[in-house]
Amino acid sequence: MCGTYFLSREYTVFKQKIAAEMAAKVSEVLAMTPARDVEKNLKASLAAWLARLDLVSREEFDVQALVLARTREKMQELEARLARLEGGKSGS
Repeated sequence: MCGTYFLSREYTVFKQKIAAEMAAKVSEVLAMTPARDVEKNLKASLAAWLARLDLVSREEFDVQALVLARTREKMQELEARLARLEGGKSGS
């Protein structure tokens, strides 16, 4: 599960970076626009910024992590089966 920890750590660092960038964007937008246009401009800026990122939802990430875990489990079962079959052939 070391790989999971590494991904989790990377994800945490990534979230912190995103939060800092978003705060900078908000400050930039607030400094450049009148108060009544802040929401409109903020939404447009964030939408454009997020569109450039190659992100997946947490749900999609969790589904893919589960698929990977099942695939690894199946591979281990097949490797064990193959070892048993090869062991049976050499013993005959």
